[in-house]
Amino acid sequence: MIQKTLKEQLINEYPYKIELHAHTKPVSPCSEISPTEMVETYNKKGYNGIAITNHFIEWMFNDKTKEDSLNYYLSDFEETKKEAEKYGIKVYLGIELRFNENNNDYLIYGADREILSICYDNFHAGIEKFRKEIKLPNSVFIQAHPFRDGMELVDPDLLDGIETFNLHPGHNSRVALAARYAKENNILIKTAGSDFHHPDKGHEAVSALRTKVLPEDSFELAEILKSGDYIFEIGEDSILIP
Repeated sequence: MIQKTLKEQLINEYPYKIELHAHTKPVSPCSEISPTEMVETYNKKGYNGIAITNHFIEWMFNDKTKEDSLNYYLSDFEETKKEAEKYGIKVYLGIELRFNENNNDYLIYGADREILSICYDNFHAGIEKFRKEIKLPNSVFIQAHPFRDGMELVDPDLLDGIETFNLHPGHNSRVALAARYAKENNILIKTAGSDFHHPDKGHEAVSALRTKVLPEDSFELAEILKSGDYIFEIGEDSILIP
């Protein structure tokens, strides 16, 4: 009874549900979800916001100019945002950036075309050079699924946070190890995401960031993450305090 009451109190205090990690096709070549399908799915699940975090990897744009690449990347976000307006759902621009040095992925919240352009110009930089030379004071830089196979841990000082709960069913992201690593290394920003790609895998809307207020844009979302004033909902049932 006490647990149920506490859960209800937390849900009432943090009423807004936001997906932090989702991919649309065709921009993310691994996704099978169109912008329209994405919005319809999350509307049915009662979400208030979706961060579109499509992959941003140099090889995806080999046949395009820089401007065409940026336009192409933003096209899915813009289409999702337009569709979401029908339902009153906010859509936030995110970036899942990969440098050329390895297969690590980094989520950026607090993003716009200018920041996307900076990322485009720095595929070859690598994380250490990028983080030491490029200042993004209004954004947060998060290592995605750091304990998944093929990932490499990086110096925590180069990060604003890590994705502790990645719930993609096709990968073992070792969420317990990620959560422990964040605690042991005093990593302040922890995130959770469904990493939604596929309509037939049962992982749509299995994770939510719950907030007290609904951010208006990607930069306000970044500020909420910096504040630490949020909770997670996992599996539409469990409430977690980061």
